Amino acid sequence: MPSYRPPLNDIRFILHDVLKAETLASLPGYGDVSQDLIDQIIEEGGKICEEVLFPLNQSGDAEGCVLENGVVRTPKGFKEAYDTFAQGGWCGLSADPEYGGMGMPMLLNTVMQEMICAANMSFGMYPGLSQGAYEALHHFGTDEQKALYLPKLISGEWSGTMCLTEPHCGTDLGLIKTKADPQGDGTYKIDGTKIFISAGEHDLAENIVHLVLARLPDAPEGVKGISLFVVSKFMPKEDGTLGPRNGVSCGSIEHKMGIKASSTCVMNFDGAIGELVGEPHKGLKAMFTMMNAARLGVAMQGLGVAEVAYQNAVIYAKDRLQMRSLKGAKNPEKPADPIIVHPDVRRMLLTGKAFLEGARALSYWVGMNLDISHRHEDEAQRQKADDLVALLTPIVKAYQTDMGTEVSILSQQVYGGHGYIWECGMEQYVRDARIAQIYEGTNGIQALDLVGRKMPQGYGRLLRRFFHPVFDFINAEQTNPKMQEFVFPLAKAFAKLQQSTATIAQKGLKNPEEAGAASTDYLRQFALVALAYMWCLIVKTAQEKLEQGSADKDFLEAKLKTARFFMERMLPEAEARFRMVMAGAAPLMDLAESDF
Repeated sequence: MPSYRPPLNDIRFILHDVLKAETLASLPGYGDVSQDLIDQIIEEGGKICEEVLFPLNQSGDAEGCVLENGVVRTPKGFKEAYDTFAQGGWCGLSADPEYGGMGMPMLLNTVMQEMICAANMSFGMYPGLSQGAYEALHHFGTDEQKALYLPKLISGEWSGTMCLTEPHCGTDLGLIKTKADPQGDGTYKIDGTKIFISAGEHDLAENIVHLVLARLPDAPEGVKGISLFVVSKFMPKEDGTLGPRNGVSCGSIEHKMGIKASSTCVMNFDGAIGELVGEPHKGLKAMFTMMNAARLGVAMQGLGVAEVAYQNAVIYAKDRLQMRSLKGAKNPEKPADPIIVHPDVRRMLLTGKAFLEGARALSYWVGMNLDISHRHEDEAQRQKADDLVALLTPIVKAYQTDMGTEVSILSQQVYGGHGYIWECGMEQYVRDARIAQIYEGTNGIQALDLVGRKMPQGYGRLLRRFFHPVFDFINAEQTNPKMQEFVFPLAKAFAKLQQSTATIAQKGLKNPEEAGAASTDYLRQFALVALAYMWCLIVKTAQEKLEQGSADKDFLEAKLKTARFFMERMLPEAEARFRMVMAGAAPLMDLAESDF
């Protein structure tokens, strides 16, 4: 049976030593944030993930969700776990205190998302979708809508969804057909069918708040004619209590490869009463508030599932006896050596370890900048942080979910044949990880977003938010003898990233297919450089702590050794991706359609 232990030492190291998270206390509203408070929150959060959510992961996968008479029943224990989770205030960890939230930094929400997804990715879908609905209503809802919906979403009494996809359209939302007819009293009747709606129907909360994209009668064609509506499963009364059932129902649930304990629904809206959220025909802007939050959440799914898969692979590799070390018996008193002595097993484990520790730093850096973008008193600093988050969102979503699957597969491979068996738990992590590469915008769409929107935005303003600090770091540390073995590979890869950026910008202006052909490889190249930068920050921090005589000598020296593995065995992929970018569109586009 698998196990999970929240990696609290690694989390604390990134939060306190590398990123100095307690500096968030200087932001308005965060004055009480301290290292002790942060530690208390992540320890309690880790405890509920380990002791409440993780024990339901395999049983939830085996049982799945069941649709009975229009009601979805979640697996045994999920309702009780959800109640415990909600009563602990975890649904509103970073939510506005005005509506009952804890008002903690979004950085801590990012940390919690990692641990929740590692413990039980299916369970995490339910509060995760509620958070997206909260964000959209908090930013674009009327005062009345906020007063009605936000306290209930924060308490967990009600949950939320985002209803975008229809049978004939996924990414191309301009094709949606769901209609919204004005009723003359400020409400609208919603008619249409939405598919792939996570948490669309379930038995965890007493009510479900759907955020629905639909078209008004006078809507222009395409994405400029989309409006956003809030549709409650039960009609809320003025006092917040629930009235009759609304005209929204679950037609069926999907039978999926993974995350089987998460209800993925076909939702039918048959004259459902809804209210407009935000301005008419401006719904996509409001929905992207949900989607951007969701994309960062999905990035943490990739990180979380990779973490739990890696943890179990390490345990197995230390216990499983097979053959002898290539240099001779390591444990002559036993019939064979543990497989962790073998170089190829170490290659698989180190790939997971180097990814996880670098990506954790990158994810938390994004989370910290989210807080700065919302809270800093200086508008220029808010804009700078917002730019960085916008730039890195498609990168962390795509790269971390790709690597979530890759590390899960490598961890399964460590088990050999036992990894293919359900009881060991590894095959579930492979199945669960796979969806994260697909939903909330496939990773190919993330790559197109990077080169098509983020790269040219503000004449490269977003790119400069990342390029400038990396350039400054390289300049400051390249003469530091202890840092050179790490800074020089970063500098070389960074120079190639700048070259790729310039090439895509120049070629893409003349032929958009050039940018499209390069997009996935460019995103991967960018992600590797970003992780290299994070590893340099980690190394510098570890070296400083070692020089100060830290008692965590083994922990810190392991950071340096893992950084060397990343620089020498993983970062070279950036050179290959650079070559693919420079190959241009012709190798992809020259083949005739009939020749496929």
